[in-house]
Amino acid sequence: MTTGLPTPPPQAPRGRGRVREGGAMPGGTRQEDSRLEQMATSARLRSTGTKRTVTLPGASVVNAGRGATRAVRRGATATDERVRRQWFGGRLDWITPLGWTFLGLSVVLWVLSALLGWAEPAIIAATMLALVVVCVLLSIGSHRADVELVVEPLRAEIGDLAQAHVVLTNSTRRTMLPSLVRLPVGDHEEVLPVPLLRKGASHRTAFPIATPRRGVIPVGPAMTVQGDPLGITRRTVTFGGVQLMHVHPRRIALESGAHGLLRDLEGEVTPELSMADIDFHALREYEPGDDRRYVHWRSSAKHDRLLVRQFQETRRSHLGVVVDTDPAMYPGGEGDVETAIAAAASLMVQSITDEQEASVVCNDGFASRTTVPLVLDTLTTATVGRVDLVRSARLLVQQAPDSSVAVLVTGPGRAFLEIQQCLGEFETEVHKVAVVVDSVADASLRRLRGLSIVTIGELTDLSTVSGGLVPA
Repeated sequence: MTTGLPTPPPQAPRGRGRVREGGAMPGGTRQEDSRLEQMATSARLRSTGTKRTVTLPGASVVNAGRGATRAVRRGATATDERVRRQWFGGRLDWITPLGWTFLGLSVVLWVLSALLGWAEPAIIAATMLALVVVCVLLSIGSHRADVELVVEPLRAEIGDLAQAHVVLTNSTRRTMLPSLVRLPVGDHEEVLPVPLLRKGASHRTAFPIATPRRGVIPVGPAMTVQGDPLGITRRTVTFGGVQLMHVHPRRIALESGAHGLLRDLEGEVTPELSMADIDFHALREYEPGDDRRYVHWRSSAKHDRLLVRQFQETRRSHLGVVVDTDPAMYPGGEGDVETAIAAAASLMVQSITDEQEASVVCNDGFASRTTVPLVLDTLTTATVGRVDLVRSARLLVQQAPDSSVAVLVTGPGRAFLEIQQCLGEFETEVHKVAVVVDSVADASLRRLRGLSIVTIGELTDLSTVSGGLVPA
């Protein structure tokens, strides 16, 4: 008999509770089947009291889809941040204060147009906004250039001519509008105009670098400044790094020094240094047992008897210089300190030129057994200020214990006792010299208590009294 009640759906057969892969169970939807399967699995787990991981059909696909979604979201976020930073942030930096003023006025005019119902402010706002957009678009990718900076020479002396060469090349496919090259040079900045450049064209410019004083002049980095004719955008790109130019102290050429050099049999100075710590002393008659290698045959033939060379212990030629950089010790202040540094540079360069070893301590600078450029670099970077001369002398003795001549360059304000204490750090047999820089005194040379005191008023006086550097 037929009733009005709906026929209930057939019950699912008892089994292991897995959903068939082909689709939904009879009489129900796929969602309902999945829900029933999950309920049955949960009931079994509660009854057994154990926890297991049940993988339902399609779960791996769902999980993989969720992982891919998260990865896409992370990638999109990172891309947004990168684009926002590289594009918007970098491009927004191109807009000048004038451009931001245009944008601000355009917003105000749009608001006024909406409130008052006037069309004129909206037209002006649209025009100003269009100008900003066009200028930004014109500055994108059209102003890439290559800049080469060459500074020559990198080492110069006070008063020498130095130049910086800047070459700008248009490496784009479009014409480059006129631009500027800004180049920091020391404590000021050079601004170099660059004309319009065609594709692949280059513009070379050079300007002098003043070298009025001792020191290190940083040059660079070079920066190109490019923008639109209206001044709404301005793009600055930095090229390369900083080049350091050393301006060495002044120096004069001195006569070849004979201090510490070996002498031949006739008493003449020879530039050859002994490989051992012995030097020729005198000739004597040959005695049985003497090494025949030391027989001086020319003198033996002249005196009609065998004569052999006799040697004595000596030390190799080594010049040690200590510079007093305290302006209070000089009547001319820092000017006389620079003269003292120049005197030390002249002595060091001449000693190295004579193929002798040399060491110098100048306040916070130290150089030993090195080349002329490196020695001058050390004196170039030395600072002016108070200095402990005894400590400087001890440092020199530690680094160059074989010094044969010790020179202290100081001022007349330094007490004689302090000069003795400084030079007293060296061994007794070391020839000690005090070079006193006094801008108000005449050049002189005197010897006092085992010291050679050389007084100079200017750097050129050093050549006239350089004989005091030679042991008597």
